[in-house]
Amino acid sequence: MVSTIGGPSTVAAAAGAAATAAAVTAAISSSTDATQLFINTTLDSCALKYEEFVIPTTVPYCNWTWDSILCWPPTPANLTIRQRCPPAHGIDTSKFAERRCSAEGQWEGRPGTPPTLSGWTNYTPCYSPEVIQLFRKLYAGGSDDEANVKIDIAERTRTLETVGFSLSLAALIISLIIFCKFRGLRNNRTRIHKNLFVAMVIQVVIRLTLYIDQAIIRSGVKKFGNESSRQGIDNTPFLCEASYVLLEYARTCMFMWMFIEGLYLHNVVTVTVFQGRFPHTFYAAVGWGGPIVLTVIWAITTAQYIRQQKCWWGYNLTPYYWILEGPRLAVVVLNFIFLLNIIRVLIVKLRQSHTSDVEQVRKAVRAAVVLVPLLGITNILNMTQAPLDKTALEFAIWSYVTHFLTSFQGFFIALLYCFLNGEVRTALMKSISVYLSLRGHHDWAVRRQSLFSAGYPTAPVIDAPQHTVDTNRIAARNATDNLLATGGNNKHTANGGSTSNGGNCSGGNGWFSRWFLVQKNVNPAAPEPAPPESVVFDISD
Repeated sequence: MVSTIGGPSTVAAAAGAAATAAAVTAAISSSTDATQLFINTTLDSCALKYEEFVIPTTVPYCNWTWDSILCWPPTPANLTIRQRCPPAHGIDTSKFAERRCSAEGQWEGRPGTPPTLSGWTNYTPCYSPEVIQLFRKLYAGGSDDEANVKIDIAERTRTLETVGFSLSLAALIISLIIFCKFRGLRNNRTRIHKNLFVAMVIQVVIRLTLYIDQAIIRSGVKKFGNESSRQGIDNTPFLCEASYVLLEYARTCMFMWMFIEGLYLHNVVTVTVFQGRFPHTFYAAVGWGGPIVLTVIWAITTAQYIRQQKCWWGYNLTPYYWILEGPRLAVVVLNFIFLLNIIRVLIVKLRQSHTSDVEQVRKAVRAAVVLVPLLGITNILNMTQAPLDKTALEFAIWSYVTHFLTSFQGFFIALLYCFLNGEVRTALMKSISVYLSLRGHHDWAVRRQSLFSAGYPTAPVIDAPQHTVDTNRIAARNATDNLLATGGNNKHTANGGSTSNGGNCSGGNGWFSRWFLVQKNVNPAAPEPAPPESVVFDISD
């Protein structure tokens, strides 16, 4: 259904849930598998509890037994006994597990199997309907081997997610530092970027914290066996629920700021509104205030619906999750419409400029690829239902592709809109030049020019007229020209005009040659320019 199942990942959580269900329904006897649940007793304590019990001889009795999870008392024949379900992920503690003693005085086994001394405990009623449906899909193929393969895929997906979120976290933090440090990068565009990056950082930090906590607890269970009661976030009341509430709030904020990114870009490219005064207060209210209302409503509703379940496990499987997921899906749909309209305007401008068909396709595809992660279009895959009832290959393709795009999204956004951005590269190179100049390397820029001038035929800045006005762009005065520009150093001003900052870097040279042009011609002694108020996202960002 969505990306979180009582926690960060559907497939990863499904793997743990499937392992738990297999252990429960099979009434396993190994202590390692039993630690998937809180063990409320031990074999020794169970034996001690009933050591003085004398079994009557009037009717057959089933002996006391410990199914590695619960201790069951001696029970008369033809009687079904029930106990309160133990606390665990996906289990409702208000429901009951049951065992039945047969007419012969032996515990009944699974349906269709003869009675045995140990018998079988039916824990199926303990699970919520949503979790039971999840298990049915996982074992829809009728083969435990195929279900185990899907569980292995889910575990490897969790590793992929951990790597992706770690890289995204590092890239986003570095990007925030760059945006905050350089005054020349403080404009309307980067203000929106910074808010989006902060929301993504909060989400990633919470996810990684939960993943690490779960990994530590899981490794402790494997190492120490019965020590499943060791404390962690997942088994700490209120802390676990609070973590997931904050996670969902940050995730909703991320989608809202993606919507603001799409709205702002769409307006300056097609509608050309909001150019006089930047509505930062309105954007902040939508991006940070709106998710508070949605999250509070969802949290109260969820707490009432699954309050008996440990740590709200499986909350995303309930219909109430659409209180949050519905607006997120609407954001993705709206941003997709924005993207289509932006591409339409781009193609119209390209045709007016008599650009070749191949060049039109290339620029349109480039614009779409660059804008897709920023607008969150890839999250649509994560909102689809996990194909647990399909083959292992189909599930593997969906799992790896979906979680790769989700976990690496922050890294791709930081790469495209910070590290490969022309303004950012210029600011960084100026900072490096000033630093090296203060260290006594006054001829650093000259040496760089002689190093790359042969391989990259770019004209020096001093050879081009400064502050030359491009009459065609003044006539257009439309932010779309920034999407069509083949020049490498054109910067839009706040009022929609543009200036040319140097030589002509045509499409043949691309951003790679523009990178070296900045290296060659940066002037360490030049004062830092005033913050540019660019009103459009440069597609080369």
